[in-house]
Parts: sequence; structure tokens; C-alpha cells
Amino acid sequence: MDMRLKSTTKAIRISSNEISLDAEDVLRGQGIDPDRARSGLITSAENVIDDLPELLSLGAVYDVLPVQGFHHKTIELEGGFAFEGPLVARALAGAEKVALAVCTIGIALEERMTELFSEDPVRAMALDGAGVAALGVVSDAVIAEVREIAENHQWGSGMRAQPGQEGWPIQQQKVLFECLNTDGIGVSLTNSYLMIPRKSVSFVIGMGPDMRPDAVACDFCSKRNRCPWRVEP
Repeated sequence: MDMRLKSTTKAIRISSNEISLDAEDVLRGQGIDPDRARSGLITSAENVIDDLPELLSLGAVYDVLPVQGFHHKTIELEGGFAFEGPLVARALAGAEKVALAVCTIGIALEERMTELFSEDPVRAMALDGAGVAALGVVSDAVIAEVREIAENHQWGSGMRAQPGQEGWPIQQQKVLFECLNTDGIGVSLTNSYLMIPRKSVSFVIGMGPDMRPDAVACDFCSKRNRCPWRVEP
């Protein structure tokens, strides 16, 4: 592994006071339709928002690596790294460069959720939804930077793909972590290739003249026609 590549990792920090979440964001983070939520759930969602500044440590790291070659379902990157799988091959087909990212909200919200579950599970679940929503804010910030980099090259940018989605084995998470230095945001990988803190996400996005963002991983999932969580392009 070429350790020099890790030195090019870029970091993003977002103050918890800079993000603005409302009860609808929290409910959606729980998988609840705000228009159908019971009043008690809405109240709980509203109440946890005031707790967030002390519970969030929003951060991300990302890097952009040149593509060296494509071979069937394998994408080779600078430094001898390679991703394998039908999903990531489709996501990165035609890419000249690949942006790799890891995002997190930190550990404090998870710890508070654990404390609350036995005494107030509804509030704990509301915090969980808030954490999902906050992680989305961090991810969106990284994606916006990646799209801007692509536009500066007069390129397009493609769909977002995550290790562990159907068609990209979770074991490939190790490759992504070999490319990025995540020490600064406190994210580590377990022996089963899961991230700690759990409210973390990793992904890749291809960039190149022919890349388009109008596909999503759900388009390639075998459950796409019956999944309530399907994401539209």
C-alpha cells in the first residue's frame, strides 16, 4: 500500500450549530412519514433537537484518486487499490477519477441513545432519527464538494455507491479505509468490516466527461420493486 496517498486526504468539519434540523427531518430519519406521525412522536422529535449541539461531532474525510483501469467487474485505482463487484463497476464505469469518502456524526449521540433506551425508548428512537438526518447533512456536504470538483474539470459526476450494498461486498470496506486516513474523525473499522461509530457512512462517486448522477444504487437492487426505502434518481 502506498502510504503517501493517505496524506492527501481532505477533511471537512461542520459545527453542530451550523445545521438546521426540524421535527420532519427527525421523523424521516426514523422512517416515519411526517404527515402520518402521531402527535407524541412529533413532540418527541421536536424535543430532541435541542440536545443535538452537545451530541454531534460532524466530520468527514475524502480523497480523489485517478482510475488506472477497468477489468470486467474490477476498478483499479492509483496506488494499487482496486474495488470489485457488479454494483461498483456499474457506478464507476467511465470514470476518470473516483472520490472516496467516510462521514460520521461521532459517538456521543449513540451513547446517549443507549442510556435512554431503558427509560424512554421513544426519545431514544427520536435521537436515532436525528442522527440519521445529521449524517445525511454531512454526506451532502461531501457530495457537493465532489460535484464541484467535477464541474471544475468540466466533467460530470456519477451515482453514489456504498460497500455493503447489493453487488458490492462489505469486505471492500477495507480497501476504502486503506485509501483514507480516518483517524482525524475518529472512525475505525471492525474485523467484520463495520464502522465505529455506527452512525458513519462510506461511499464512492465517479467523475469523468461521461458521468451522470441520474442513477442510484436502488436501480440495481433485486428488491427495488418492493422496497419502501427505494431512493428515486
